[in-house]
Amino acid sequence: QLQLVESGGGLVQPGGSLRLSCAASGFSLDYYVIVWFRQAPGKEREGVSCISSSGSRTNYADSVKGRFTISRDNAKNTAYLQMNSLRPEDTAVYYCAATFQERLSLDPDLFYEYWGQGTQVTVSS
Repeated sequence: QLQLVESGGGLVQPGGSLRLSCAASGFSLDYYVIVWFRQAPGKEREGVSCISSSGSRTNYADSVKGRFTISRDNAKNTAYLQMNSLRPEDTAVYYCAATFQERLSLDPDLFYEYWGQGTQVTVSS
């Protein structure tokens, strides 16, 4: 089955850290741009970060710059989102998506070949 599977979400206190993983199953991520999105209750889905297929280029939403780091390990067929200095407003379901188009857009309305099922991140004391 061709799919993306996210993991690593959970409950963390403000100021804490989490690392999310996005693992591909049934296909190789080598030629895909990976994008992380999030959606909080009652809000629209928003782009958080993306990374080029080679890993040489990245893009971040202003709200997470300096706190989140995206990376990938093509040998492990997995991408990651390291989230530091977490804030309550980071609470959301986080999704990863993959596109064959070599672009660094964070627009959730573009076409993505694959989407994960999401992982919940809750930042609360």
